[in-house]
Amino acid sequence: MSVMEELEALRQQALAALAAAPTLAEVEQVRIGYLGRKGALTAVLRGMSQVPPEERPSVGQRANEVRLALEAALLERQGQVAAEEAATRLETERIDVTLPGRHWRLGSRHPIEIVLSEARASLVGMGFEVLDGGPEVETYQYNFGMLNYPEDHPAMDEQATFYLSPEVLLRTQTSGMQVRTMEQRQPPLKVAVPGRCYRREVVTATHSHTFHQVEGFLVDRDVTFGDLQGVLAQFARDMFGLQTKVCFRPDFFPFTEPSADYSVTCTFCQGSGCRLCKESGWMELGGCGMIHPHVLQNVGYDTEIWNGYAFGLGVDRIAQVRYGIGDIRLLAENDMQFLEQF
Repeated sequence: MSVMEELEALRQQALAALAAAPTLAEVEQVRIGYLGRKGALTAVLRGMSQVPPEERPSVGQRANEVRLALEAALLERQGQVAAEEAATRLETERIDVTLPGRHWRLGSRHPIEIVLSEARASLVGMGFEVLDGGPEVETYQYNFGMLNYPEDHPAMDEQATFYLSPEVLLRTQTSGMQVRTMEQRQPPLKVAVPGRCYRREVVTATHSHTFHQVEGFLVDRDVTFGDLQGVLAQFARDMFGLQTKVCFRPDFFPFTEPSADYSVTCTFCQGSGCRLCKESGWMELGGCGMIHPHVLQNVGYDTEIWNGYAFGLGVDRIAQVRYGIGDIRLLAENDMQFLEQF
């Protein structure tokens, strides 16, 4: 077969392959197969040295004509295939506007938000003013110093606190807002402050490094520990039902004296003792006590006239006790099957 015949055969083969290519990807494969660096037409052109000198001009001219014809045919076929693919896509992706619409699936309230909302309602019902939670990035002075913490208190250890610098940290409690509020206002005060707190703790079924707290405090004349017990007993009834029993056990907090931990009957064992309540029959919800005179003096209050109480309640623990959640970590995992129960 002469070179001229070979060129004509390649032209016809290429045109037939293009006509049969149904997709842009296959059209591209035809281009590569004939006009690419290793394509059939390219190979013929590279073999021009084997053509007799007197035939080279005519063979070269014919080879260029074939190349131009194939390039034109490629462009035309690419346009045809692109139009066909677009038409097919429009047909297959057509929206049937007569079909019924899809209903948006409504989410449910998170148990933490439910508890926070009801805790606010309970405290407002008892006369507390609810303030914004304040800064989560707090200074050492407001988180510890103004709250009468001694320098050697265990909470000062970096194992319990996330320090951002020697003087700045992620707050470990909402009690800093107690000091900030008292600095700005004069008594009498009756304030509650919900907010998120952070501590460097090992995450377990009952503890987490990130948790929510509600701080409450009252400053007035002739306040007694009995007033505090009455408020927290009513709060327990509001959150867990009229049958709920409360327990106050002596404890120590630098910013209150006397101090106590505040517990309610364990909902998992109904007071008989289990793993989650450490066999005590009680679930601790937080700490409380009479505001230490040093704290009142730090904000300029006259302790001969004013005294008060304060409490800090763990919202995550309240949710765990209220709903019988065996592992507090479930509250942060965003498992829709778990959250839909609330």
